[in-house]
Amino acid sequence: MSLAAAAAAVAGRPPGLAPWGLFMGLLAMAGLPIYIHAPRVYAEAHGVGLGALGAVLAALRLLDVVQDPGLGWLAARLGAWRGAAVAAALALMAAAMVALYAVPPLLPPLWWFALALTVLFSAFSFLTICLYAAGVAEGVRLGPGGHVRLAGWREAGGLLGLCLAAVAPALLAGTAARPHAAFAVGFAALAPLAWMAMRGRWAAAATAPATGPALRSVLADPPARRLLVTALVNAAPVAVTATLFLFFVEARLAAAAWAGPLLVAFFLAAAAAAPGWARLARRIGPRLALLAGMALSVAGFGWAAMLGPGDVAAFAVVCVLSGAALGADMTLLPALFAARMARIAPDAAAGFGLWSFAGKATLALAAGVALPLLGAAGFEPAAGAANPADALRALGLLYAVLPCVLKLVAMALVARLPLKGE
Repeated sequence: MSLAAAAAAVAGRPPGLAPWGLFMGLLAMAGLPIYIHAPRVYAEAHGVGLGALGAVLAALRLLDVVQDPGLGWLAARLGAWRGAAVAAALALMAAAMVALYAVPPLLPPLWWFALALTVLFSAFSFLTICLYAAGVAEGVRLGPGGHVRLAGWREAGGLLGLCLAAVAPALLAGTAARPHAAFAVGFAALAPLAWMAMRGRWAAAATAPATGPALRSVLADPPARRLLVTALVNAAPVAVTATLFLFFVEARLAAAAWAGPLLVAFFLAAAAAAPGWARLARRIGPRLALLAGMALSVAGFGWAAMLGPGDVAAFAVVCVLSGAALGADMTLLPALFAARMARIAPDAAAGFGLWSFAGKATLALAAGVALPLLGAAGFEPAAGAANPADALRALGLLYAVLPCVLKLVAMALVARLPLKGE
């Protein structure tokens, strides 16, 4: 029995859902942590400016305007070849991670950064779309409540992957001369294990019945459109905070050594809370559960803007509360969208192409707006807490106040979602 299956058995849950968490955990390691670590690595180790890094990240996210829906369209048409395509995409993602962190730039650093991330994000997008599309068929197979049940396992695994990737470079710093390179090599070694855990599960999704032109079916459906818009707005606060987290801890709190433990607290709180949000949704309905999680996010995060040097304990409370709130977002919204796809587009690959774009478009906002604004305020990453007072104030506003405003907008959208029991 695998470790994942053993853990599932101990928890009293069906071991057949454990591979979904493992695969999602691998994907999550190549998602938000890239925005946490990569800009800092290339700014400090290679001298690339924040404005240039932000422009590249924004340009890559704009590529998804065409790419993610296109990848969804492709995945929906691969049929029996989808499993082979997933294996190829996994290999490309692992190679790109190694190139980003472990290989000295073979081109000017900014160009190498852009090339590696283009491959990494493209493979990440395709794999995410395929995983969520396969999950629609699995959720239907599980019966009533199956989409939320699967989402609890999948998103908890993803959050644990985020946690591991967020702290791995710090943990490896004492044993590896190049901790980010060691992390990349470990990621590449984990990819085949994730593939083996999910083998045989892709073809079932590929043979699900179609209901007409998939993209047209999704975009023509008002509930699906509203869920996509809600997902886009609701992901923006996390995108902004992930992009600015290290800068906030190092410069505003003057607590660089605590960045790793604080990230652990955030992601572990999210992973621990995800099953609880799923249970709450089954009791009071997904809308009220989502609104409760979002309200907790605003209440727990809003006062971070008032924190300053040495306020590590207070910020740890912020991380735990906002992490627990994130568990609701990551569990319930994808489950709602999967339930809708099961009704209007059972294969769902095209629909989750749009879903993937919605999530990553918010990262374009964070990288293309927050980083240049922070640079325009005079913030210098290498200066840390020695940055000018105005720059530190701007960092606090961008990191804490802007996400709360965006979350309030998302709450208004959730309140108007036509869920109708979904």
